[in-house]
Amino acid sequence: MSKLSNKIEAHDRSITEVLDDKKYMVDYFQREYKWEERHIEQLVSDLTSSFLNEYKTEHKRKDIENYNSYYLGPFVVSVKDGQRSIIDGQQRLTSLTLLLIYLNNLQKELGLSEKLESLIFSEKYGEMSFNIQVDERIICMEALFREGEYEPKEDDDESTLNMSARYSDIENAFPEEIKNHMLPYFIDWLKYNVILVEIIAYSDENAYTIFETMNDRGLNLTPTEMLKGFILSKFEDSKNRQKANELWKTSMQELHAYDKDEDQRFIQAWFRAQYAETIRPGKAGSKNEDFEKIGTRFHSWFRDNLAKVGIEQEDADGFQSFIEKDFKFFLSAYKHILIAERKLSDSLQHIYYIRRWGIANSLSYPLLLSSLKTTDSSEIVIEKMDLVARYIEAFVVRRSVNFRKFASSSIRYTMYTLVKEIRRTEVHELNSILDRKMDEMEESWSGIQNFRLHGQNRVFVKFLLSRLTAFVEQQSGLNSSFEKYYHNPGGKPFEVEHIWADKFAKHKDEFEQEADFQEYRNRIGALVLLPRGTNQSYGAKPYPEKLNHYIKENLLVQSLCSLTYVNNPNFLTMKNKLGLPFKSHDVFLKTDIADRQNLYQAICESIWGNDTYAEEDQIN
Repeated sequence: MSKLSNKIEAHDRSITEVLDDKKYMVDYFQREYKWEERHIEQLVSDLTSSFLNEYKTEHKRKDIENYNSYYLGPFVVSVKDGQRSIIDGQQRLTSLTLLLIYLNNLQKELGLSEKLESLIFSEKYGEMSFNIQVDERIICMEALFREGEYEPKEDDDESTLNMSARYSDIENAFPEEIKNHMLPYFIDWLKYNVILVEIIAYSDENAYTIFETMNDRGLNLTPTEMLKGFILSKFEDSKNRQKANELWKTSMQELHAYDKDEDQRFIQAWFRAQYAETIRPGKAGSKNEDFEKIGTRFHSWFRDNLAKVGIEQEDADGFQSFIEKDFKFFLSAYKHILIAERKLSDSLQHIYYIRRWGIANSLSYPLLLSSLKTTDSSEIVIEKMDLVARYIEAFVVRRSVNFRKFASSSIRYTMYTLVKEIRRTEVHELNSILDRKMDEMEESWSGIQNFRLHGQNRVFVKFLLSRLTAFVEQQSGLNSSFEKYYHNPGGKPFEVEHIWADKFAKHKDEFEQEADFQEYRNRIGALVLLPRGTNQSYGAKPYPEKLNHYIKENLLVQSLCSLTYVNNPNFLTMKNKLGLPFKSHDVFLKTDIADRQNLYQAICESIWGNDTYAEEDQIN
């Protein structure tokens, strides 16, 4: 082995030094991009909070040079024959590239001209090549760079689908207060003050050794471990300290079985739900407050805010009770959430739904835990959390059918205000507050009248149709579930089907322009769910021919057929009991789509209307 191949280098690098006019290959063994929404949200939150903590309105751009640096971690590259291959750190570098693409698009919208392109791609002989180049991702990357969106295709690989989704998550997570004259300051800070450690090996063998060492050994203490150390140091009795340590250790192992960072998410959610009093206002020059500090350094926040937690500095019994009572109680509640997110159950079904379509868990988890009291029975805990989850689901569905986003950056203050408002409430108080919040929403269910499928909301449309379909069947006494229609484990997946075939020429008696035809064709009332394969087999047929097949499908599809209204007592009882305007449609014209829009709106109101909370109030 040559002297060069044995060499290993490590250097602090700014993002500009890492990406400007550099080319990286991605090693085959870590080819897929796997980051999830929570990872992107944490990255954007950490970066923007760190910047906002430094920024002052009187600062000039040159003052950015004196801002604190932000350490983003190490990455490992192998250099051979002049080519740089990423061995460790691909997830972070790809996410940074997505953030840079978003910032490049945002600054153009704002009429700015910051130079970011060279951090994203370089051009040679008129051809663009991205600085982190993976052939399968090029089409998606180009679409995001040029248009700010990418419509996923059926044959896209996992990385492409994740990149498209994570770009949308960046849009949702990026704070509104930076989307103005402050943006160039943030871009400067990101380019020059965010630091990574570049570790370079000149042989694959050394590169993989470094990779294994970094991932297997020598890890620093996490905030969770530092919190434990501080709390246990306050115990006076060594046996009680040992007992608490074993409880903590076992509990963390249980959480790590879900995800390696689940312990930190739990403590962040618990502290925000029960103790945080302040949140950073959405204006320039604002400092991080309880909500943000808990998100970044909850161990030091806890040490500095014992009064908010209700413990005195030298109260050994208080620290012991905190572990044996509070910690155990909220850990148990949090595990209920984790289980409910993964398996649909009757008692916490709405937690399952909001995992598929809901707000960021940095907001939803504190909301779910905020109304709880350590004196609550397990039945009360479940009842409270399901009520809150039901509110979150109704909130996001109502926003979605009105084409309103619910990005964490735009609703964080509203949702955290609600966290404090419902904190440690009784069930009847919780119901009353949530009922009032639903009444106060600007968006109404009438938004369904103009709601339609477009390139960026297909996932939500499938979610909505799955909920409506399963609800109608369950209320009619059929063995049905949302799970079956949303992802159907072990069976054919269901797909969104247009009732009208894509044949404008067949509808010229009602439409002069094809654009108007397409707008009606994509309305929610003209959409149903059908199994894959079934969809393709008669999707292009005229409506009267489809009716003969629809009678064999799910009940929401069957309701188009007149035969469904004959000798079907359970369906008719459900229809009359809920007052749903079901009717058959022998033909399917514009007016029929309007009728179906009305029907879908009525079903939405039956599922998510305020009557749910009113009924709970009467019970309690």
